[in-house]
Amino acid sequence: MTVISRNPADPADVLVDLPEPGAFAVADSVERARAAQPGWADGGAAARSAALGAVASAVEAAADELAALAVREVGKPLAEARAEVARTAAIWRYYAQAPYEPTGAVHDTAAGPGLLLTRRRPHGVAGLITPWNFPFAIPSWKAAPALAAGNTVVLKPAPEATACAVRLAELVRRALPDAVLSVVPGGATEGGALVSAADVVSFTGSSQVGRAVVRSATARGIPVQAEMGGLNAAIVLPDADIAQAAAHIAASVAGYAGQKCTATSRVVAVGAALDPLREALAEALRAVPVGDPADVATVCGPLITRAARDETAAAWQGLSVLAGGTLPARTGWYAAPTLVEKAGPGHRLLREEVFGPVAALLGARDLDHAVRITNAARYGLVTSVHTADLSAALHGLDRLDTGMIRINAPTTGVDFHLPFGGAKASSFGPREQGRAALDFYTATRTYTLAPCAARP
Repeated sequence: MTVISRNPADPADVLVDLPEPGAFAVADSVERARAAQPGWADGGAAARSAALGAVASAVEAAADELAALAVREVGKPLAEARAEVARTAAIWRYYAQAPYEPTGAVHDTAAGPGLLLTRRRPHGVAGLITPWNFPFAIPSWKAAPALAAGNTVVLKPAPEATACAVRLAELVRRALPDAVLSVVPGGATEGGALVSAADVVSFTGSSQVGRAVVRSATARGIPVQAEMGGLNAAIVLPDADIAQAAAHIAASVAGYAGQKCTATSRVVAVGAALDPLREALAEALRAVPVGDPADVATVCGPLITRAARDETAAAWQGLSVLAGGTLPARTGWYAAPTLVEKAGPGHRLLREEVFGPVAALLGARDLDHAVRITNAARYGLVTSVHTADLSAALHGLDRLDTGMIRINAPTTGVDFHLPFGGAKASSFGPREQGRAALDFYTATRTYTLAPCAARP
């Protein structure tokens, strides 16, 4: 088996073609990381903070190179690639302060003299399995808190983002001692071996693989978190600014060809909002610039593979197409931003994440009905609500079964200093990002300090 990564805008351009290293190579990387972990953890807060800060500076210095690599390897439009690189540097700089944070608390005993202490300690080796769509940011928001807490890291990136992961690791390793972070390319064999050997596992990817990762990790009794996508809805109430809502939703449907777990794939228009939103959103999607991801004006570039393009096209077959519904005739794997309606309750667009620039428009009688439609999906990552009535929004917020809710904003876009994660089939385990990540990558211990008996 080989690891192959192609430019989705020019499939003849092959970035990576190398043999998969196999399970034994993964086990060797984990053992080397385990041997390096005590020295890294015991080196002190200042050393870890300085190292993570140096990574942030290295990413900033290589920003143009990294953005160009993301454009070439995963087809990310240039403007989004630049934003991701800037976000990546900010993530490392944010977690560079974490080593100085308190790692526990001191309490009085319930009775008598003595003290009770709590202390968070690193697990050991963090095994990270990451997707291709955010090739720098996702590995960073997993690795940076793991390292800040004193763990070492073995990263297994998606094959389609191998070149990005290897280049990021080169920059990171310059600031770290040997074997504190390593990358093992590959596929299912390497991913399974990492889950079988690491001390804590963080996964982002498909639901099917994520469930397998969770089963394997929990069987071993190790901490695991899995982010497994979404079928995100945008609810638009009649009093919303329809033009603004349409612009936000179009960006969430078509940005990066819909290849984000936070992309909008269901649009629920409440009552009188349906007709004006249908027209405004169709027009907004038709206006989305589709083309070469290296063009800074491009919003919707290619799908990551031919199979992904074909799967997206299959999703709109047989439905009423309001915008798009075509495959542009150009080199690469492109699909036009598409809006459909009249999808029945059992249609795939309402059951599964397609991961392409396509969304279904649905009507709801009132806000309660819209909430029921939104909650009917087995996923619950993020929902956007568009309204001028804050009380209505808050009423809906309380009953939405979703991990993140955004008012008058796109479903896409998250803040790395706050917890990230969803409900139901979208997520398993503790939240990512922010201080929640530091909790996940550490185990809390409780110490009892009783006084010694007085000597005669």
